[in-house]
Amino acid sequence: MDLEVNGSASYCDDEMVENYKQREDKVVSLREAVHKFVPDGGSLTLGGFCGRNSQAATYEIVRQAKRNLTFIDDSPTDQLDILIGARCVKRVEIAWHGVSIFARAKNFRRAVEKGIPNKIEVEDYSNYAAGLRFLAAAMNVPFLPTRSLLGSDIPRYNKRIRTIKSPYDGEPIALVPAVRPDTAILHVQRADVAGNAQIWGGLANDENKARAAKHTIVTCEEIVRKEAILRIPNMTAIPFYCVDAVVGVPYGSHPWSCYGYYHHDVIFQREYAKCDETYEGFLGWIREWILSCQDHAEYRRKVGRKRLLKLTRMERTLNRIPV
Repeated sequence: MDLEVNGSASYCDDEMVENYKQREDKVVSLREAVHKFVPDGGSLTLGGFCGRNSQAATYEIVRQAKRNLTFIDDSPTDQLDILIGARCVKRVEIAWHGVSIFARAKNFRRAVEKGIPNKIEVEDYSNYAAGLRFLAAAMNVPFLPTRSLLGSDIPRYNKRIRTIKSPYDGEPIALVPAVRPDTAILHVQRADVAGNAQIWGGLANDENKARAAKHTIVTCEEIVRKEAILRIPNMTAIPFYCVDAVVGVPYGSHPWSCYGYYHHDVIFQREYAKCDETYEGFLGWIREWILSCQDHAEYRRKVGRKRLLKLTRMERTLNRIPV
């Protein structure tokens, strides 16, 4: 199947892209944000973890047929599997990958073992070490130390992890390199037009990814007035000065949950896992749910208003966020 649909160049060159972080109003469409800030051949990280996942952005990357991406994360779920199957990815730097509790990530496995749809490079980390990479970059230091890797074989196979003698106690210590992705795409509950982004529930590594990345796209369930952000300032996990673009994307994590907004669509995701058993099944799935939809609004219509509202009602019996 030819996936070269809606392909386009991007302009994520530091000399070509004006300093979007200095804008007072950063609201753009999802199509424009991905076009500008996700370059072919660039490095990418996505936010969330088993909730608040950057699903809508993943689908848009596929629609724009981005190529040769290096994907950097700790334990990504089906977003990475979809990007690999759509031939968007050439390299991964991760700790674990699977389709949540439902299945293994079959596109990842096919790519590594058989080169289907293309061979990918894999650089292995532990979950903790992967998180340290983003933290190091957020702190603007070249590495962070850890002892935990010394109990594994990971340093033997990942030569970028250096083991040295501590200058303080003479004991061995592993050094994990900082990572500065070209682009971070992070989905949150609310943001204002300047990019002050608020998160309820688990943060994952999102606050560090926003500070580590060269360019940060915030997608959100709602774009709210600055006054709404200032009413609960302690929930602002990502400040405006880290953000290049703000995109309002209701149900932007579906089929994953978004705390306070909608529940996990388990049945939808289980169907993806079934289709992913074969590459032909996966191609059929992205034809139906990604490539046939012009944008996320059309995807929402295809999923159905009744289904989405039911997920919202389910979530709000358990979790609500302040208005």
